[in-house]
Amino acid sequence: MPVEMESLKIIGFSIAAGIFYGVVHDQITARVCVEYFTIFHPPLIASASPTLLALAWGVVATWWAGAILGIALALAARAGSGRKLAAEEVLPMITRLVLVMAVAAAAFGIAGFALANKGLIVPPWWVQSRLPVSRFPNFMADWWAHNASYGSAFLGTVVVCIIAQRKRDEVQPKMESK
Repeated sequence: MPVEMESLKIIGFSIAAGIFYGVVHDQITARVCVEYFTIFHPPLIASASPTLLALAWGVVATWWAGAILGIALALAARAGSGRKLAAEEVLPMITRLVLVMAVAAAAFGIAGFALANKGLIVPPWWVQSRLPVSRFPNFMADWWAHNASYGSAFLGTVVVCIIAQRKRDEVQPKMESK
């Protein structure tokens, strides 16, 4: 069974949306705490530039999440018998998911910063040993923002697939002929 063009559009848009989100997200978090990328991650590029690190990690850390969303959503929207959703019907779902992820990242990033600033949470010991105490809140802001992004992305993928499946089951009004 050949892969349909509509399925490829859904997968392609999902990957592009994931990469776009990752690059924008990392452009912000790399400026909040560049050490998140230089200490917490293995070296990806030979640079400490927040811009370059965000570009590199924004692509590497998100294309696959976009692919998972795209494949799952293409299956939910198009596989099997019954009405198939066109790519333009699911693209708004992907856009809304990205917006929800951004809100979750911002909320959890702020919470992580505030909790660490009050001394209620701290980075793992192996990060603490390589980071000045004054940078703990910034690091925790990034860590919590990134975890919120991944968590909301995967939970959101399930929700979006359920919504797509239910949308397929809706009875479409018939057009009246004149």
